[in-house]
Amino acid sequence: MNILWDFDGTIFNTYPAYTKIVKEVLEDRVTEDEIYKLLKVSFSHALKYFNLTDEKEIYIRSRVRELKPDDLYPFPHVEDILKNANKNVIMTHKEREDVINILTFHRLEHYFVDMVAGDDGFPRKPDSASYKHLHDKHRIELAIGDRELDIIPAKQLGMKTCLFQNNTVGADFYLNDYKDFNSVIKL
Repeated sequence: MNILWDFDGTIFNTYPAYTKIVKEVLEDRVTEDEIYKLLKVSFSHALKYFNLTDEKEIYIRSRVRELKPDDLYPFPHVEDILKNANKNVIMTHKEREDVINILTFHRLEHYFVDMVAGDDGFPRKPDSASYKHLHDKHRIELAIGDRELDIIPAKQLGMKTCLFQNNTVGADFYLNDYKDFNSVIKL
C-alpha cells in the first residue's frame, strides 16, 4: 500500500508542545484544551481566532521552530504501519528542514520516499496540487491525516482517506490508535 501522511498530529504528536507555547503567550485568557481544539482545526486558524498581534504570532512561530526533535514524539505503533507500507510520502505545511531533523532524530527518515513540505512552493491544503504531485509520482492509495483539511484534497483525487483521532464526517476510515490499523483499513 502507498500511503500519503500528514505530519503534525498524524505521525508525530506535536500539538501538546504547540499548545504549551500558545498558552505561554495567552497566559490565563484561555485553557490549554481550548487552544488544542483550535490548533487541531489549523495553526493559522488558532492564531487568527486569538487575534494576536503580528509580534506575538512571529514569537509563537519562532518558538515552534525552536522545538528540538526530542520535544516531539511519534505516535505509538505508527512505525509498524510505516515499515509495512510499500511507499510512504509526507505532505506537510511544516518546513522541510524541521521535518527531516525530527524524522532523523527518531530514526524514521528511511521509511519515506518523498515529501512536499511547507517551503516547497505548493499552495496550502486544502488545495490539491501537492497531493496530485505526490499521487502522480507514487500512485497513492490512502491519505492519513488528523484534520478534515488533510482529507479534502485526497477525496478530490479519488484516494481513500483515513482520519486519525478525529471523527469528522467524510473519511473512508477512522483510527484512534495505530495498533488498530490492520483491523480497520481494508483496501
